[in-house]
Amino acid sequence: MVRRQIGFEPPAGFDELDNPGSNGDRMPASTPTPVLLSLLQQAAARQASDIHLVSGYPATFRVNGRLERAAPKPLTSDDIRCLAESILPAAVFQTFEQTKNADCSLSVEKGGAPPLRFRANVYLARDGWCICLRHIPNEIPTLDWLGFPKELAERLVASQDGLVLVTGETGSGKSSTLAALIDLARRTRDAHIITIEEPIEYIHEVRGLSIVTQREVGRDVSSFADGLKYGLRQDPDIILVGEIRDRDTAQMAISAAETGHLVFATMHTRDAKGALTRLVDLFPQDSQDDIRTQLALSLRSVVSQKLLPPAEEGQRRVLALEVLHASQPVQVAIRSGRVETLDSALQTGARSGMILLDDDLRRLVREGKITTETARLYAKDPNLLGAVAKSW
Repeated sequence: MVRRQIGFEPPAGFDELDNPGSNGDRMPASTPTPVLLSLLQQAAARQASDIHLVSGYPATFRVNGRLERAAPKPLTSDDIRCLAESILPAAVFQTFEQTKNADCSLSVEKGGAPPLRFRANVYLARDGWCICLRHIPNEIPTLDWLGFPKELAERLVASQDGLVLVTGETGSGKSSTLAALIDLARRTRDAHIITIEEPIEYIHEVRGLSIVTQREVGRDVSSFADGLKYGLRQDPDIILVGEIRDRDTAQMAISAAETGHLVFATMHTRDAKGALTRLVDLFPQDSQDDIRTQLALSLRSVVSQKLLPPAEEGQRRVLALEVLHASQPVQVAIRSGRVETLDSALQTGARSGMILLDDDLRRLVREGKITTETARLYAKDPNLLGAVAKSW
């Protein structure tokens, strides 16, 4: 037994932590050490969205978008390796040894209370072990709690086919938005819904006539592309793709949308225009014209979102949206490759339900949810915001 000073207070009665490297044996998989368990409980109590364990730094929480130290003492690489080996299943650990990155899900039950659920990514930085854990709420957030317009959500899930992209930077709430949309579809439609996720975050309970089949990449299926390929043989009405990050997944998602399925997917881009550009750029130059034609016909909407600091300290972050619908001018812009004209389509598309980011920022300032300074920081045209600030 080797005493480890991890840098934060362990549970009462805890003194020592096994050192899995001392005799070459790994600790049992998916069994958090008492120290890690204490950290998870602290994070949940402080409503942290993420936990960062980085070699050389103290344990750190992200609370309402800001970093907060969980303890004064820095963690060593050995500290973090000990914690990582307690949660990585053997097969995932073998993957980590090859790729130096690994993902897993973690569920901790205590006393009869709802379990604490986390998504973990283990990685190396300058040869030191690191872990990033994302807290996953047990309950699917409501549209009202997210600040997502009900009319927009109803429009998105009512489509019988086509592609709906939800885009945004890391930590912008894309997974929560998709979970709420799938929950709405489950409650309002008679549909077989297949989700392909990495990992599964929100659990959709058995209710109503809809069937929700949730598949996890790495456990139930080898990749997003394979999940789509075989999912099309399982009589789906709606398919959720956790992320489009490669050509095969993009091609399968577009093909599924073309063949009578409603496909929801996420991409890591800053705005709607960037999502469409990146999607096309996944393909070789000589096939991009064909992809633009397919995309112009299959796209239904692009929802780009950001989570902004609230006007009042201590409140949760505020959702801001940019929404692009596939109107005729948008289809023409996509087909011709002139994505620079999409901004004009957004500006003139308010009557058809489109939302320009700067317009949504104005609304949030008027409602007192964000400050003018925050609006200027995130606006596409800060000068325009400054010019009309007095009218707010």
